[in-house]
Amino acid sequence: MVVDHPIFLESIRFIRSHLLANDLNYLEKKVLERLVHTSGDFSVQNLVNFSDGACEKGLQALKNGAPILTDTDMAAAAIKNMAENTTRNKVFTARMWFEKNNHTNLTKTAYGLSEGWKELSAMNSGGKSPIVVIGSSPTALTYLIDILENAKDLPSLIIGMPVGFIGVEKSKNKLISTDLPRIVLNSTRGGAAMAAATVNALLRETL
Repeated sequence: MVVDHPIFLESIRFIRSHLLANDLNYLEKKVLERLVHTSGDFSVQNLVNFSDGACEKGLQALKNGAPILTDTDMAAAAIKNMAENTTRNKVFTARMWFEKNNHTNLTKTAYGLSEGWKELSAMNSGGKSPIVVIGSSPTALTYLIDILENAKDLPSLIIGMPVGFIGVEKSKNKLISTDLPRIVLNSTRGGAAMAAATVNALLRETL
């Protein structure tokens, strides 16, 4: 059970009263509110990008018990508490597969996330296909998209919010150009906290 602090509830009410008019649906608005709350910045409302039905697909996957795969321990830590208090989805990080990396042309995170995806997707197909959360590594996002091009199983949802300058916007644009279910924060903005907040917004809606 999730019990919200009065200050959090007051913050959400404040955010709702100051958001610009938009065409977002209920779940998309919930995600946007959490992103604004996490960043303390209303400008993110101009950056968030949803594919059609992305939030609904992600929510259903969470209800079905889909595992959550993240690129960093920080994102995982921010999600685990909410997951434990809602649907108890298991949370995995790319680090769990680092030691197997024999590919010198890949970053550890790109390799770990891709191996994690392969293993978890093989175990959880259909309605329990993993949700992939990327808040740091653009190389991990780019490589994941590459291996998904000819894949039989696809993620229930990809949250593409790597932060930084080198390769970040390119990786996000590559994700947006696909038909994969995704939530993206355009520009160089992003980070583990923002990516985790997106998942947590959907986990709240499972209650």
